[in-house]
Amino acid sequence: MYKEHEYYLKRCIEISKKSREGGNTPFGAILVDAEGNILLEQENVEISTKKCTGHAETQLVERASVLYEKDFLWNCTLYSTAEPCAMCSGAIYWGNIGRVVYAMTERELLSLTGSDEQNPTFDLPCREVFAKGQKDIQVVGPFPEIAPLAAEVHKGYWNK
Repeated sequence: MYKEHEYYLKRCIEISKKSREGGNTPFGAILVDAEGNILLEQENVEISTKKCTGHAETQLVERASVLYEKDFLWNCTLYSTAEPCAMCSGAIYWGNIGRVVYAMTERELLSLTGSDEQNPTFDLPCREVFAKGQKDIQVVGPFPEIAPLAAEVHKGYWNK
């Protein structure tokens, strides 16, 4: 049974905490099917694996694209602590995931990361990236009541 978006976003925040505790950047994402089942969970791995594409969303989509058919993925939702960047949005588009839900905006993330060279955040909303494509990917977010919880995990992490 599908739960409220806040439930899944709070799970993403727990994953982002685990990511930070593991020495990676504090981001988390999950993939949820049409019935509300959590299929995959993913933290960032860019530091531990030295992969520039190690963002939680990109890694999750890469895994999902191997495990599931594109038709199935179109009916799934990717939840994320932060709005997917341009790279992650591209992965979501090519992976054929039909809906994205995020807690805080890319702009809010930029205010947390500043000019930290580890995460030169774009100021490019995922809605704009998806609008340039041929798929009607639904975007839900931000969630002002959840965004501070997602941002809290970032406090003290970035050099700005």
